[in-house]
This record gives sequence, C-alpha cells and structure tokens, in this order.
Amino acid sequence: MIAYVYLAGTLLLFLMRLMIIAVVDFVGRSNLLYLRNTIARERGIGAYRAWIPFERIRPAHISQREWEEAYAWPADNKPPYPPLAHRILRGVLFYGAMILIAAFLLQFFTPFPVLTWIIGWPAAKP
Repeated sequence: MIAYVYLAGTLLLFLMRLMIIAVVDFVGRSNLLYLRNTIARERGIGAYRAWIPFERIRPAHISQREWEEAYAWPADNKPPYPPLAHRILRGVLFYGAMILIAAFLLQFFTPFPVLTWIIGWPAAKP
C-alpha cells in the first residue's frame, strides 16, 4: 500500500512537471504577459545543452540565426550577460537599497527607531 502511495505521488509530480513545462512554453510562444524575452534569456544561457525547450518558443517569423544571436551565445563570442564586476556591484546596490528601504519602513511604521540606532551606534559605546 505504501509503495502505491509513493508511485501515485511520483506520477502526480511528473504530471505537474509536464503541465508546468506546457504552460511556460505556451506563455513563451504567445508572449503572454510579455515574458518571451525573459523565458528565452533564461533558457538561452544553457541553449546548447537543452536546445529543444529553447526552440519550442521561437516564433516562426524569426530566423534561427537571429534567435541564437539574441538569446544564446552571441556571434562575437562575448558572453550575453554583463561582466562579473558589474553583476556584483548591481547586487550590492540592490541589496543595500532593500536594506535601506526596510530600515526606513521600520523607522516610520513601527515603534522601533532603527535609523536612530544605526546612526547613533558608534557614539553609543559604553
């Protein structure tokens, strides 16, 4: 009985995976919510490892060469993403901004004076 439950659960997970793949392919093919570029870029980085899922969302009016150059590895052999230093800087700035926004929200919408603690922290040594 337990084996049947595991088998049914595995089958259910497999069917859910197929449904998710079908929905993502439909969204990419029809450009629903304007997600074609996002899906293509996400799949394009590993396009040569998994070409079939990448090709399923290519519109018929775009040639395969243009599609590969736009979303897979470009023809000039440069990576399709920014350099590592730019990605790190963007991540640090993004997380810093999120922490600052959270501190402002805590300062002004809760009884915790977070900004007062941060600004007065070095001077408040015992």
